[in-house]
Amino acid sequence: MNSDSPLLVLWDKCCRLMVLALRSLWLHKLRASLSVLGIIIGTAAVISLMAFGEGSMHDALEDIKRQGATNIIVRSIKPPDDGSSQRRSFTVTYGLTYADFERFQMVSSVIGSVPMRIVDPQEIRRMQYMHRGRVVGTTAAYQNINKIQLVMGRFLVDADEEEGDGDDVGMRNVCVLGSDVAEAMFPFESPLGQTVVLNKHLFVVVGVLAERMPTGAVGGSSVSAEEFNNDVYIPLRTCRGRYGERIYIRQSGARSGEQVELHQVTLTVTDMDQVRTTGDAVRDLLERNHLKKDWGVTVPLDRLEAAERQKQRFTVLLVFIASISLFVGGIGIMNIMLATVTERTREIGIRRALGAKRRDITFQFLIEAIVQTSVGGLFGVLLGLGIVYGVPYAAEQFFNSHLPAKLHVLSIFLSLGVSICVGVLFGWYPAQRASRLDPIEALRHE
Repeated sequence: MNSDSPLLVLWDKCCRLMVLALRSLWLHKLRASLSVLGIIIGTAAVISLMAFGEGSMHDALEDIKRQGATNIIVRSIKPPDDGSSQRRSFTVTYGLTYADFERFQMVSSVIGSVPMRIVDPQEIRRMQYMHRGRVVGTTAAYQNINKIQLVMGRFLVDADEEEGDGDDVGMRNVCVLGSDVAEAMFPFESPLGQTVVLNKHLFVVVGVLAERMPTGAVGGSSVSAEEFNNDVYIPLRTCRGRYGERIYIRQSGARSGEQVELHQVTLTVTDMDQVRTTGDAVRDLLERNHLKKDWGVTVPLDRLEAAERQKQRFTVLLVFIASISLFVGGIGIMNIMLATVTERTREIGIRRALGAKRRDITFQFLIEAIVQTSVGGLFGVLLGLGIVYGVPYAAEQFFNSHLPAKLHVLSIFLSLGVSICVGVLFGWYPAQRASRLDPIEALRHE
């Protein structure tokens, strides 16, 4: 390529203007640093806010997805009139029944069902160790529905509902421990094959669950979340036999009882398109067979779609809030550049007198503004990455709390692009003002 090529001339001019811009910024390091501080903070805010927002929404969506997009959750709910009754010495009967469970299985689109009976809170004992947690009576299908993972042993199997010892046929005393229960009961040894005491009965430990985040509240019932780590799982038939149909609660010196056959039934539907119609059919069945509204039907698919729409709105809001910092940083850049033009008026007059054109002056100051915002953007990216990875680690190490953060890669390029655009937009006016100075008046400037 010829050395007099317009492209080479333009490249050479840009390089010289870049060198002049960097030299000018280096001569005024403190002023330049303060001017880009707003860009650094704004860029870091975009990246960190997007990451923490993405992490929080991701955890919420995962909670809903674990409940299954093709699942329908039916829960027992204590009616308000029974909950406020002053006759607390009587047993309150409400909720789902085994007859309801049989009716659910007759719905053509239902291909799987998992019943649950929950006794909470309960003392779990072993020698000198004691822990309070939930006892969950369920079936082997619970593992697949809730995507249960184990660190050792096995989960409940169908044979646990069918086998027994001696007079306890159909009530096999086996259990699976949540991670917190296993750690509390067996701090120094493997729990497999050992026994724990539940309601004065010995249960053999056959498995231990992997640690898992609990799900959020669903359905408004008293059993509103899956704890997992603090649960003990036993066969449903064993739970029914060992604990009976009634649960007695002592509270404020009073003794009350509840009779609930099933606390929850999770239904699996053949196809996602049939989830809502199946949910309506389940509601119709319950309305026909229950005199009072002592049940609740939740469709996780509805919550998943609503959460995804909320995530989009939340993301736009976070970008808008973080962009305000970049806008404020751009105003700071413009303010410094206007002061620089006034300070360097004589220099501009000399350059114009030596033959520099208006566009050369414009490019010089425009490049200075772009260099400041670009450098500020790069430092802001580094600061943002440090916040995204450092703050959750510090929260977990020093405060033992989980702070979800998921890096949003697009936010890095978005914040860098916006910071450069800010440099162009807020640097253009000072650059134009500098280029329009009269050379003679500029030379007279003191």
